[in-house]
Amino acid sequence: MIKLDPRDIEILRVLAREGRITKAALAEKINLSPTPAWDRLKKLEKAGLIAGYRATFNLKKLGPHVTLFVAAELADHTAASFQTFERSLDQHPEVVGCWALGGGFDYLMQIVTRDIDAYQRLIDSMLDARIGIARYFTYIVTKEVKNAAMPPFDLFADQMD
Repeated sequence: MIKLDPRDIEILRVLAREGRITKAALAEKINLSPTPAWDRLKKLEKAGLIAGYRATFNLKKLGPHVTLFVAAELADHTAASFQTFERSLDQHPEVVGCWALGGGFDYLMQIVTRDIDAYQRLIDSMLDARIGIARYFTYIVTKEVKNAAMPPFDLFADQMD
């Protein structure tokens, strides 16, 4: 684990908000000259705190779609069953997120498809592939209320110098 000071936290905040930013702009936002700001950024990358950079998209501008969350329970709770299920997700680009859960269901998947029919075809194909799903529950997103790209960095304040 790396010790973070307030400037490191500010770098993380700026990147979470803006992602694509020049060295000079980052330095200005955290009130440092470009070289020390860049050195800090490289230190955070090298430490593995910054796992990557990506864009966020307005899917409504791309076309009609539906977002769903699916809670799935596996039939068998062996390591091999979990591995089979997890590996199978690479075959389904519609599954844009998946989390292993403790208590109740085994996984929560976030799925984006063009429509409900496409979602049903996806689920049918997953069931036909026998990847271990015993049962599942589907929750259709009717409105996005909050989708925070920025983690609550203040939770990690106790790790700061």
